[in-house]
Amino acid sequence: MALPPLDTPQLLAIAAALGWASGLRLYAVLFLTGLAGRLGGVDLPNGLVVLEHPLMLSASGFMLLVEFFADKIPGIDSLWDLIHTLVRIPAGAALAAAVFNADPTVWTLAAALMGGTLAATSHIAKATTRAAVNTSPEPFSNVGMSLLGDAAVPAALWLSWTHPLLFAALLALALIAMIGTIWWLGRFLRLLAARVTGWRNPPLRRMGP
Repeated sequence: MALPPLDTPQLLAIAAALGWASGLRLYAVLFLTGLAGRLGGVDLPNGLVVLEHPLMLSASGFMLLVEFFADKIPGIDSLWDLIHTLVRIPAGAALAAAVFNADPTVWTLAAALMGGTLAATSHIAKATTRAAVNTSPEPFSNVGMSLLGDAAVPAALWLSWTHPLLFAALLALALIAMIGTIWWLGRFLRLLAARVTGWRNPPLRRMGP
């Protein structure tokens, strides 16, 4: 049975979810979206149909497993985030734009800008949070934060398809929390770096009378 066509609010919600979630777990976004389309759970926009291809599903599924384990190891997770700064943000913009690929108008550009901005916000918030958590010697908080990200991505994607207005409200709250997290933890990390630098390079004492 053919699924009903998506209206503009739904498309905007899906584009926002793809952009925001890409900043957290890009490969999960690619794999879960493609798998949902492949199994007939959703009718993907034309610009996202490529995600259903078996080769694309295999590649994104493999990278999803790599990222799942890399994100659980303190230090490796921050290195992974650093490398993916150059990947997640443009990918989030491209995926959001692809939602409107069949209608290349101002919506496509707006979706790309929105997706890139949301991906940047969630990526920076994630990287900052994990860098701060890595200052703790115990590993449980690191794994807990990683599992939280694992759960947030499918939840956001599902809500964007089924309850776009609820997703929009929750996304607004998440963005406020993320911006506050970036500011507060960024200040904490700067102070910590200053203390470490000062400890390693103590001021020279003057010699003589």
